[in-house]
Amino acid sequence: MADYRKKRGRLFCLLMIFTLLAVGCGNSGTADKSLNVDQTNDHAENEGAGNSEIENEQGANGEAESEPVGDKGLAELEEEERALVPIEVSMEENYRTYYEVFVYSFFDGNGDGIGDLKGLTDKLDYINDGDPMTTADLGCNGIWLMPIMPSPSYHKYDVTDYCEIDPEYGTMEDFENLIEECNKRDIKVIIDFVINHSSSEHPWFQEACRYLTELGDGEPSVEECPYVDYYHFSKEAGNGYSQVPGSDIWYYEAQFYYGMPDLNLWNEQLRGEIEEIVDFWLSKGVGGFRLDAAKEYETGADSANVEILTWFTDMVKEKKEDAYLVAEVWTDITTYAQYYDSGIDSVFDFAFADSDGIIANVAKSSTPASAYGKSLENVQEMFAQHNPDYIDAPFYTNHDLARSAGYFSGEDAEAQTKIAGALNLLMTGNAFVYYGEELGMKGAGKDENKRAPMYFTDDKNAVGMCSGPADMDSIKMKYGSLEEQQQDPYSIYHYYKKAIRIRNAFPAIMKGSVTNLENYSDDTMTAFTKTYEDEVIYIFCNISAEPRTVQISGDDFGIEEIAAGLYVDENEAMLEGNEVTIPGYGVVIFSK
Repeated sequence: MADYRKKRGRLFCLLMIFTLLAVGCGNSGTADKSLNVDQTNDHAENEGAGNSEIENEQGANGEAESEPVGDKGLAELEEEERALVPIEVSMEENYRTYYEVFVYSFFDGNGDGIGDLKGLTDKLDYINDGDPMTTADLGCNGIWLMPIMPSPSYHKYDVTDYCEIDPEYGTMEDFENLIEECNKRDIKVIIDFVINHSSSEHPWFQEACRYLTELGDGEPSVEECPYVDYYHFSKEAGNGYSQVPGSDIWYYEAQFYYGMPDLNLWNEQLRGEIEEIVDFWLSKGVGGFRLDAAKEYETGADSANVEILTWFTDMVKEKKEDAYLVAEVWTDITTYAQYYDSGIDSVFDFAFADSDGIIANVAKSSTPASAYGKSLENVQEMFAQHNPDYIDAPFYTNHDLARSAGYFSGEDAEAQTKIAGALNLLMTGNAFVYYGEELGMKGAGKDENKRAPMYFTDDKNAVGMCSGPADMDSIKMKYGSLEEQQQDPYSIYHYYKKAIRIRNAFPAIMKGSVTNLENYSDDTMTAFTKTYEDEVIYIFCNISAEPRTVQISGDDFGIEEIAAGLYVDENEAMLEGNEVTIPGYGVVIFSK
């Protein structure tokens, strides 16, 4: 903690020198009664969700400009970010900021139009260069790799070999090199682990089908073919079942589609195979696993799924205590909260995600801003009832959801896109950012559109640019490419970069317990504290286009100065005496 305070002291000195954040001392006051929020003007009514599809521009005036605008230059922005010194994180630490990467569409290292592991390794410095004092990287210190194992599909969620790398992505040597380079940068890598189902082309399934076809109407024997119990076979065509190829007698469960036969995770021999697969990837240096479709391990049977997750969690933690596990349980919050009974580290927090989640609704003013802080307070109580050591896994978008640039329309669309990203990154736990969200990429409708090539440049023929999934529609992006946005200090890219920098500089943001400041929140203001060990920070978010003034008075409030600010344009917070004015869609953080 002494090192942390030293860094924080240096942070404040730099802030004073550059005066880019309005720093000052206000009178103190009681935290729940003496702070009055005064709205200058009502927020203009939102003009629609805008989550239609690809060619709907939804306000082309949101296009990023290639030249800096306003008063702040890039050099000043870099100094401001450099003042926010990230806290050092060991590889054993399980609180991080993760970047979700679809390798297929990220960066092409061999010129075939398909992203690969070499390409991702080449771009690691974009994600994190390993030097906390540089500001050119995003600052994410975790990577979630979508499936990288051999598969007949472009998305690779139907695995044919659990201990190999898909040839489209490269070789195992490429993966080992990626892990080595990530370790140099203190980036923890977790990989997608798909054990709800395999591919119908997996040798286990192929052998089981061959056996059943030859068996005919007889009774299968696991002694003759152990793989016949690796899946759910039946002579009856149940709901979600498909017919075994070549047989008019046998069926198998495949809830997603016929090419993804569901595995029988109660089978002890299969569990032994899964344990060996876990051993294999841990030996390769992965830091944990993202568990796909955990709600479907036993469809419609949450208690059974929790029991399976308990087995898996215990098994992995015995091998590597600091391995990080996060499960996808795509359902309502009261249901997925119960999955923490398994002892798993994290379950994705779907209530905050998507175009109709808490974050988007607050950013669009469809829901009062006050609902955000209250929700943060509520979820920690809910999850802790099931696992006191839980780590929340907030995310805003992912590979299955429409990209967030399509959620907003009208003149405030870009500002809303920014503040929504901040609301994700201000949450406690491990915040996940889907690649390209930091650029305001578009993509909606069919899945391929949501997994478009990373928008490094407008030049589709530039070295490293990917072609994207074959069935992807033509997508005209709403905001500029990375190449353009890097030159604009007010771009979505620079906004995300600073938001991540702030997140990494304050342990209380990532690890703190939340207390909602109900009396200071209303339709367009959300305010809350975060406390971690001896650090207390106050966060105020103005979810409107108009500036808001907050009055600070009394002896117990304890605010000393503005520790950090996050702004959508050149307008910044001003602290004068006992009043702080927060610009439209501005975020201000006070320390105590």
